[in-house]
Amino acid sequence: MSKKLTKRADDYSKWYNELVVKADLAENSAVRGCMVIKPYGYAIWEKMQAELDRMFKETGHENAYFPLFVPKSLFEAEEKNAEGFAKECAVVTHYRLQNDPDKPGKLRVDPAAKLEEELVVRPTSEAIIWNTFKGWIQSYRNLPLLINQWANVVRWEMRTRLFLRTTEFLWQEGHTAHATETEAITEAKQMQEVYATFAENFMAMPVVKGAKSESERFAGAVETYTIEALMQDGKALQAGTSHFLGQNFAKAFDVKFTSKEGKQEYVWATSWGVSTRLIGGLIMTHSDDFGLVLPPKLAPIQVAIVPIYKNDEQLTAISEKVAVLVKGLREKGISVKFDNRDTYRPGAKFAEYELKGVPVRIAIGNRDLENNTVEVARRDTLAKETISQDEVVAFVQNLLVEIQEHLFTKAIDFRTAHTTHVSTFEEFKEAIENKGGFVSAHWDGTIATEEKIKEQTKATIRCIPNDAKEALGTCVFSGKPSTKRVLFAKAY
Repeated sequence: MSKKLTKRADDYSKWYNELVVKADLAENSAVRGCMVIKPYGYAIWEKMQAELDRMFKETGHENAYFPLFVPKSLFEAEEKNAEGFAKECAVVTHYRLQNDPDKPGKLRVDPAAKLEEELVVRPTSEAIIWNTFKGWIQSYRNLPLLINQWANVVRWEMRTRLFLRTTEFLWQEGHTAHATETEAITEAKQMQEVYATFAENFMAMPVVKGAKSESERFAGAVETYTIEALMQDGKALQAGTSHFLGQNFAKAFDVKFTSKEGKQEYVWATSWGVSTRLIGGLIMTHSDDFGLVLPPKLAPIQVAIVPIYKNDEQLTAISEKVAVLVKGLREKGISVKFDNRDTYRPGAKFAEYELKGVPVRIAIGNRDLENNTVEVARRDTLAKETISQDEVVAFVQNLLVEIQEHLFTKAIDFRTAHTTHVSTFEEFKEAIENKGGFVSAHWDGTIATEEKIKEQTKATIRCIPNDAKEALGTCVFSGKPSTKRVLFAKAY
């Protein structure tokens, strides 16, 4: 299979799909809408998972695991949540197959094995978790209850795309219970900050923190806080959400606690999550026509070393030098791969690591041994330098930090260049259609106006930014009074 990619400018969607497959991140499976995450793609997810898990535990959360199946009666308990996810639910109705008497060698559902109650395959876990919390919470002494789950969920999507939208995907979902409304809101906002910190410090992906409009909120939430990122094609990506659920789920599942004053009160709730969609965001924020560009903090391989030799004697000499180099890099916590495969030529290896987005590539040949040098190539700019072997460990350590910072700065500059402030609907339509990116505009706060803008432009309100300043104006669509600008964009 050719490793050459369709250019982003020619067909962004095709470029993305080709890159995911050719860089060995994932592939479509035999199950409609589901993906196989390949080892290299899963290694990126493991790096993300490790950092997020550390951050969750630092904020007091503990991991647990809850069932994949949710009894339909429990799923229905919180009406808004059930209605919001109903069309995406996969449902188990039977528990056994049997031989088909009419078709030898084939199986059919055993009609006698119908479940007494149908089971929903979790699209999200609020129902099963809050039913469980009822038994865990009796007193204020049991609060706050701070639980996270790493799991898979199923949402029966009609249009799927690897990582960005699949029928089954991996994620984490936090679920917490609190004694007061203030505590729960503080928790929801804290997790938005955790997500934003992770996105910017590890993914090098700048995000806008804000609140969703009423129509864009999570089903069953009182408030949804989001982080929104901008991809290179000018579309927005919802990268993570944190929800203040009020007492909706506590009332639906009768989760009460005895307060310090001896009163029975309903608890206050939050939920929050990110998914393997982050890998799609990582790809689309940084990658180019040559392949992946990975920020060093999340790259499975931070440094690839390629020997250039003509015979076994040269390879042996190079390998001895590389062993010292590898040891020095690993002592600094840098992940290294020495690619001494004899089944591929150096040029093929260079192309592979370029495609896979390895941040730094080191080439070392016989002449380098004589000169005590190596060639260091950085993936983000494709620049190369000749460095003394005595200085290469320190140089690479600093270079990885520089690459991480450069990717973030480049993404910030892109977002700034593709954020447009408009005052009229004509300006709005021009920006959405011809420039793309975020469009900052006054909105009158009504769902009706939001829906009409979406119908005419396909742009949605991505968020009401946390740092939006009070500023009197008029809605770009209705002309009615407005007090804040919100961010619109076309989105994934």
